[in-house]
Amino acid sequence: MSTTLPLFWHLSSNDKKERLDASAKLIGALEQFQAQFVPKASPETSDEEGDQSEDDADTLDKLNSQDVSYSIRRLVRGLASPRESSRLGFAVALTELLSRINTITCSQIVSLIMDSSKTQGSMTGQEERDMLFARLFGLTSVIQSGLIVRKTPLPASASSSTVASNSASYIEIVKQLIALGEKKTWLRESAWWTLGLAFEALSKSDVSWRDDALDMSLDIIYENRSWSPEKVAITVTLQDKYPEKDWRKYLSPTFKNPHILNTANYATLAKILKESSSDEDEESGLKSAAAGTWKAQVHYVWDIILDALVPPPESSKSPRGSLQEFFRIVVDDSLFAATSSAERKYWGFQIFEKALRRVDASDMPMLFTKHFMRCWINHLSKQDRYLHKVAKRVATEMQAIVHTNPRMGFTLILQLTGVHGSRQFDKLTKTKTVESILTSMDADGISSYIEYLLEHVNEEVTETLETDIQVVNSRRAWVVEQLSALVRNGAVPKQDDWLNTVLEWLAIHGLFEIKKKTDKTSYRALHKVPSPPLSEDLRKSCRARLLSCLSDLLTRPVPKDTDGVETRDSAMHANDGSFWIGRVLDIVTTLEKDEKHARPTVQLDNEDKELRDKALELTRTLDNAPEEQHGMAQGAKLLIQGTLVYQLCNFGEVDDDYAEALQVAEKKKERRSEAVDEDPPPIDIFVDAILGFLEEPSSYMRSLANQCFTLLCHFARDSTVDLILAQLERRDPTELLDHQGGHDTANEEEELDSNDDDHQSSEQEDSNEEEPDTVMRDKIEAVLSASGIQPAAEGSEDESEELMDDDQMMAIDEQLAAVFKNRATEAKKGKGELEHTRKTLRALMSKDLNAQREATHFKTRVLDLVDILVKSNRASPFIPRLIMSLLELISGCSKDEKHLADKAGGILRTRIGKMKEIPTQVDVEATVKLLESVHYRARRARSGDILTAFSQSSVYLTRILLHHGARKATQTVYKESLADFVTRKASCLNIQFFQDFICHYPAVAWGLRNDMLELTQKAVNSYRRCQVYLLLQGLLVQIPVQVNTISSSRLCGVA
Repeated sequence: MSTTLPLFWHLSSNDKKERLDASAKLIGALEQFQAQFVPKASPETSDEEGDQSEDDADTLDKLNSQDVSYSIRRLVRGLASPRESSRLGFAVALTELLSRINTITCSQIVSLIMDSSKTQGSMTGQEERDMLFARLFGLTSVIQSGLIVRKTPLPASASSSTVASNSASYIEIVKQLIALGEKKTWLRESAWWTLGLAFEALSKSDVSWRDDALDMSLDIIYENRSWSPEKVAITVTLQDKYPEKDWRKYLSPTFKNPHILNTANYATLAKILKESSSDEDEESGLKSAAAGTWKAQVHYVWDIILDALVPPPESSKSPRGSLQEFFRIVVDDSLFAATSSAERKYWGFQIFEKALRRVDASDMPMLFTKHFMRCWINHLSKQDRYLHKVAKRVATEMQAIVHTNPRMGFTLILQLTGVHGSRQFDKLTKTKTVESILTSMDADGISSYIEYLLEHVNEEVTETLETDIQVVNSRRAWVVEQLSALVRNGAVPKQDDWLNTVLEWLAIHGLFEIKKKTDKTSYRALHKVPSPPLSEDLRKSCRARLLSCLSDLLTRPVPKDTDGVETRDSAMHANDGSFWIGRVLDIVTTLEKDEKHARPTVQLDNEDKELRDKALELTRTLDNAPEEQHGMAQGAKLLIQGTLVYQLCNFGEVDDDYAEALQVAEKKKERRSEAVDEDPPPIDIFVDAILGFLEEPSSYMRSLANQCFTLLCHFARDSTVDLILAQLERRDPTELLDHQGGHDTANEEEELDSNDDDHQSSEQEDSNEEEPDTVMRDKIEAVLSASGIQPAAEGSEDESEELMDDDQMMAIDEQLAAVFKNRATEAKKGKGELEHTRKTLRALMSKDLNAQREATHFKTRVLDLVDILVKSNRASPFIPRLIMSLLELISGCSKDEKHLADKAGGILRTRIGKMKEIPTQVDVEATVKLLESVHYRARRARSGDILTAFSQSSVYLTRILLHHGARKATQTVYKESLADFVTRKASCLNIQFFQDFICHYPAVAWGLRNDMLELTQKAVNSYRRCQVYLLLQGLLVQIPVQVNTISSSRLCGVA
């Protein structure tokens, strides 16, 4: 026994592994002791174990070794211990021990459990709970060990009729479990769950007393007519195992049908499973068992019912009820009712999650009932709602299911946007549930969703009421938005079939009016005529979404397969190599010829048609371009096709410059560059048209410009770079508005005329204001004369005055007041004219501010072209030419243009500064002058960030010069900058500027060591002298590198 006692302590450990190890060692040791034990002869016993209850203890000691009998008693007593995890450890060990030894009967162990778990009135609440838990765990151990239905007799008994279990012991366990559940409501669920284990063990056994035990157990269970969820769980389980029983006897009169999961019983089940009773239920005879404290965890009965309604795929059982009706009555109308509490709704969400994991795509719509969707959307829409977390968890569960099974996505989308949901589900709930589900769906699911959307477009209106038409237009607008969202969402798997369907539908309904349906065409939009016809606003929306989709297709990354290999050459091409924009033009060209079924909404005149035909003919010619000019030909083709589509979608709203852009062979007017050759190369004409596209507010035109330039940038020339850099020069912002043509000129002339008129009127006002006293005097004299008083003449020397009495003064008082009032009105009028002048000036200032803002945005877009040029031509000799323009842009930007400076700095830092390729053909003298210019401007940099950009540019130019052997010139430039830094107090250079040079090119910097020492004597102050010493220290750190380099070169020379 001394070897097993230490093991009992570890059975209480909170560590699961430690508990299991102790249990395994204990059981192993006890099996060895029992194998060595020789039992004493026992007297004959009868079949009735109930008569031998007083001899159970003696029998236990006679048939088992001392260690085993002690361990059984110790394990049973340990179930009541509240220390750490004693119940778990002792219950596991007891279960395993009872399953290994066959020298103990069921009645013996039940007697031990009941005796050791008796409660007394003097016990505290905690002690009573410990005893009740000990009884529950002990009975569970007996059932799970199999001892409850063991039919083998005891091996050492004198009579072979002594068996380990019988019906009496089984019924005793059933009674004790039911009594335990009735004693404490918080134990009822666990006790009845254990009772279910007993019935499961009985159904799997073949003991002779099985039927008798079952009948007695049923009589005991259904003796009490009150119903609880636990009783429902037992009934569902037993009806599945014993369908031949007379269940009407047990279920009536509470349930109408003997099959508890029959549709007629759902209303009664809803009241029972809701675990709430009312006076009305008690009067009707439906008195539920008293419920305990509410628990967040849903009752285990729901798992049993859902398994019966939706059997697992590996099961051969058939459903035992209607899931749709059950979920509607028992869950939706009960747990999710408007009057239901938040706790019941919380249960409802958990039950929905359980059901969602079990159903397939065909049964899933049954779960999205009216009350559930209303409750879910309400709690999901705001974070301060009581059930927001569980509602969000449900949404996450849906996304996880679709990620595992993409075929479920389409069904979920239909429910979220269907009758009980909302078309604007994501917007209403402030989540991305629908969007996330779409990203997890496969291509087939996306195609099915598109079919569903297109069916909504053609739903007919029963009445032509204005409200019905508004509903139809709203639904169609939502369809247009959903179709474009599928294309624009980068996470949605793209496939040419459904992409072509979306673009085709948007193009046809945006640019054509369907006159007659036809089934002989591949265009889905012509298979049915929309009734009522699409409104002009919807057609305009279709055109706008078409351009948005094409813009996204132009800029989205190239798709890759599972191995990470790009599936096509470019993202703007379809699988057959054609541009998506070209496919749209093909649709337009085809339908224009089919006048019987479609009519264009845009009527082009003969001149526009002729120009478009020439452009289309030119694109077909570009397909046959030589291989060395394939890139330029493709860029020109995309440029022409993109311009045509933009004109069609914005007919009457675009300038005539786009029509001129289609004439590629004709020289295009230069609006920005100051000097242009008489016969510019084609690449310059294309780039100038691209720069014109960047001025448009349309994202489609900007995307088109960037993609066209990506194809054309490999053919750039010096004049092309000059044209691009000219756009980054600082100038008067109003010059950028010159391309608006005569309209602006007319406006300016009108402004000049108005200014002249204002000037003339102001002169008249000035002339009128020269003698204001004379006018006032004349009016006053007229009033006096009318009153019979003659005013004194000018120059009169008569100083005698005629005095007026009070009556005369009162007579002229009102007339004088009118004169002064008119004078005040004229003064106010003059102030109003002044205020109008001020408003005009403010409007002009606002116009200049807008022009400055547009100029900044335009330069930002031009920097995108510069970024493309640098990224696509890493070893081009044009790269050094871009540096100065970018540096001027960084140093010359104001605070309002900070994002422009950041973008330019990003190009220098991430593109040029980290570039490993070096241009092979470089003008060394021009590069040296460029380096000198960079250093000159760096000495006057305004801030440290700007100086960092100059330093990175200087390092890059130094790399180019050293590659071409211009080491001496590089040292000279850095020597001059170093002298400026040391000797001039106002120098803007810092020590980091030279440390970058030393770090990257220590061998070149080593040649400046003597110059550094000399400059220490000429330093403007001690601080600059100390910084020179720091540079020398950094240079000396590089000495081992230099020695290795020199030694290697000498060895090579000796060899």
